Amino acid sequence: MPGPTNRPADGRLSGSFSGLLAGEETVRCLGLTAGLDEAGRGCLAGPVVAAAVILPESYDLPGLTDSKKLRAEARERLARAVRDQAAAWSLGLAWPREIERVNILRASLLAMTRAVRTLKVRPNALIVDGPHRVPLDMPQQAVVRADATVPAVSAASILAKTFRDKLLTFLDRRHPGYDLAIHKGYPTARHLEALRRLGPAPVHRLTFKGVLAATGRDARREQLWLPGI
Repeated sequence: MPGPTNRPADGRLSGSFSGLLAGEETVRCLGLTAGLDEAGRGCLAGPVVAAAVILPESYDLPGLTDSKKLRAEARERLARAVRDQAAAWSLGLAWPREIERVNILRASLLAMTRAVRTLKVRPNALIVDGPHRVPLDMPQQAVVRADATVPAVSAASILAKTFRDKLLTFLDRRHPGYDLAIHKGYPTARHLEALRRLGPAPVHRLTFKGVLAATGRDARREQLWLPGI
């Protein structure tokens, strides 16, 4: 797996991060920094889940990288190691009714905000995966592909993904017939066929294009939010 056994702690933005943040106002030497990422933005069902992670100055997390680059077994191993070694970590969720009300981007940022606010250790700054900052009045940087380049954000992506996968497996038992445990809410052919056959369950995002199309609802009369927008 990519990534060295011991990566530099990301508590301070300096050195190798200066090029990564070129062209932006750089946050430097602010002490403890939390990495933020989310999972589930592009799904048709279930919440969007965010994680916030503060790594210590020294840690042993071989293979730490973006959760999407890891097999499920490696993600689970790293998730356990992150929870054991992190200076602090927390999760935040935004559920389908919230997503429908405020749109998926704002719901993702809301989930990240909730994760930060429930950390047991208050960070001095944040690094957010992607182009958008969270609505918190504190120093922060939004960095595209930070989940592959910033250790604390990689750790956050792993915690968010593994928790959400387990949650969708639980929701599959609550709402049988959709195979949520298999596709985790993403718009696979199997999922869309189940939506056409059964209609949406309470965990589905009713304003998402895939749900509307599969159930034959008129998208022109709906408040339409597309995954990833």
